[in-house]
Amino acid sequence: MSQQTPGQRIGRVFMVLAWCAALFLATRFFAQWEARQQNPNVVVSSEQGDGFVEVRLASNVQGHFVASGQINGQPVNFMLDTGATDVSIPADLAKRLKLEEGFGVTLSTANGLSEGYRTRIERLQLGDIVLHDVRALVAPGLHGDQVLLGMSALNKLEFTQRGGTMLLRQTTNR
Repeated sequence: MSQQTPGQRIGRVFMVLAWCAALFLATRFFAQWEARQQNPNVVVSSEQGDGFVEVRLASNVQGHFVASGQINGQPVNFMLDTGATDVSIPADLAKRLKLEEGFGVTLSTANGLSEGYRTRIERLQLGDIVLHDVRALVAPGLHGDQVLLGMSALNKLEFTQRGGTMLLRQTTNR
């Protein structure tokens, strides 16, 4: 049986602590890297010019345009969906955002028919683009926290897609 000196024991303890710290930091790094792959637009940059505001978004690894924004001052993640008639919000998220429940509607989705309700978004923000009084649907069939940014918002903007970039432009009155 070999006897370790106190210095050797402390050295082993520090070695174990160093490995634990390295694993922790590697895990954090890869978690942040994965999050950036899903939403490359966590920080949305805007450009303002004479009579316009522009936001340029990069597509994620699946080719979707996902970006961080706000609904009524609360942070949300948007996925741009030109195939959606309205902005569509998962029911759990709509409750947290305290959106008013309007009249019920039958929703026709890729998965069939479901029931939801209409609501209005007082203020929707993506970068420096701000939209007011946006028509929206609360869709109980949507899961997670991602809001589908449909045409009820996008039709208030000009947008072009080229390659992996989408440019959104809001005309402002000056």
